[in-house]
Amino acid sequence: MKKIIWEVQSLSLLPVLKYCKKCGRKNWFACSRQFRVNAQRRYLDIWLIYKCCDCNTTWNATVYSRISPQAIKPQLLDGFYKNDNELVEKYAMDSQFLQENGVEVGLPQYSVIGDCFSLNETVQLEIKSKYSLSVKVSSVVRSKLLLSEKEYLQLITSGKIKSFPNQDLKKCKLKEGVTLVFDNELQMSRI
Repeated sequence: MKKIIWEVQSLSLLPVLKYCKKCGRKNWFACSRQFRVNAQRRYLDIWLIYKCCDCNTTWNATVYSRISPQAIKPQLLDGFYKNDNELVEKYAMDSQFLQENGVEVGLPQYSVIGDCFSLNETVQLEIKSKYSLSVKVSSVVRSKLLLSEKEYLQLITSGKIKSFPNQDLKKCKLKEGVTLVFDNELQMSRI
């Protein structure tokens, strides 16, 4: 059985949907890739700054609130001050962190890196992502293999495609990854 790995790479950070006071409606906000560190006497507040995609109004996602500077490792605190790119991505790609800040989380722009294959082959396909993404597995497979929704559903109902562990391939999300088996031999034995 041929083994293929696809990597879903985010081309943008997760957008968030929240009410914009200036626009007067819910709107998409994009991460500015900057932290704000504010000292209040002996405590710090740390936020990740987002901007409205239409009017540039800012919204601050709370990272830490009223925390003692001694409670944060100096290297981490320095990362907040310097707007460290890896640190920005850690928070901006964490959908749970964003949801805890009371916003709806959208999907990032992404690309799928890896070899395509023929549906006439028996293939074990591992789809993985650096970040936990709520992208549907069906969307990834259909876009990479240029399949219509009908063709994808036929693969599922015929048993030619299965996931391990077994999941509903019509609805399941990628999260950090999934393994699929495209079983051409099963299809051929039914003909």
